[in-house]
Amino acid sequence: MQKIIRGFYNLPSLIDDVDNARDGCVATIGNFDGVHLGHQAVLNQLAMKGDALGLPVVVVTFEPQPNEFFSPNNAPARLSRFREKIEALRCYAIQQICVLSFNHKLAQMTAEEFIQQLLVTGLNVRYLVVGDDFKFGRNRQGNFASLQQAGKEHGFQVVNMHTFSIENKRVSSTQIRRALEAGDLIQAEKLLGRPYRMSGRIAHGDKRGRTMGFPTANIHLHRRKVPLSGVYAVQLFGVEGEPIEGVANVGIRPTVGSERALLEVHLFDFNREIYGQHVQVYFLKKLRDEQKFENLDGLIAQIDLDCQQARRYFAKPAVSSGAD
Repeated sequence: MQKIIRGFYNLPSLIDDVDNARDGCVATIGNFDGVHLGHQAVLNQLAMKGDALGLPVVVVTFEPQPNEFFSPNNAPARLSRFREKIEALRCYAIQQICVLSFNHKLAQMTAEEFIQQLLVTGLNVRYLVVGDDFKFGRNRQGNFASLQQAGKEHGFQVVNMHTFSIENKRVSSTQIRRALEAGDLIQAEKLLGRPYRMSGRIAHGDKRGRTMGFPTANIHLHRRKVPLSGVYAVQLFGVEGEPIEGVANVGIRPTVGSERALLEVHLFDFNREIYGQHVQVYFLKKLRDEQKFENLDGLIAQIDLDCQQARRYFAKPAVSSGAD
């Protein structure tokens, strides 16, 4: 069973909880935003090495992400919230997920301190996979070369992540963000290895959709920024009878106004109370951008057209499912 280790001070519990951990571990370090096909290739590579060496597999990640700490207002939108990332990582042969709080103390840690406290004393790493552009330590003074040198001194091997490409393009979180921003969900799915999804708990809303004849399941996104916006044909997972087809709006609802982005899902032929349930929404086709209407009648007419378009989409054969 996977365990989440939070902070340097909890690292010794890894040795106590995992078989063979006293002999060391194999590990990787990164943000793993979206857990896309490139990340999956690294995780599979690491699992194979761990199996060959008889050592546990550890993923080290950060919360918040480093760019969110240094530039919170300019950091790109996350593909996945922390919980979503952990849920995705649990699908792989990982024994431990180590979450380091990226704060002022960590930002001021020297490269040598990072190596000693995390890799040597904390994890007893025997095999480490990182990107060849990985930087760490105060003022980004540590790099791949310094990790390799430390590996020679402390007896662990350092290898770089192999570039994973599709159609001669490197798979990256940045590429997926661009695809989502452009409304190209097919390309995003190719890079992720699954349809793009968001998850959250169904909450009570203002019930405005119900009065317009289109009741919605409301999901608060708890994000500073969202990587996509507009109206989409979606499938909802996490409730009995899944997947449930519907139409979703992601954004600030310009006609009625919202301070923060909200995910609202109108489910077709569905009339059950699901408040409080944790669900996943898979985005399959973008129907249009958000737009502001002069009155509610215009909005209602457009929602009706959106539903008709989505139903036609789902009526076609070979609609992508949300299964991984």
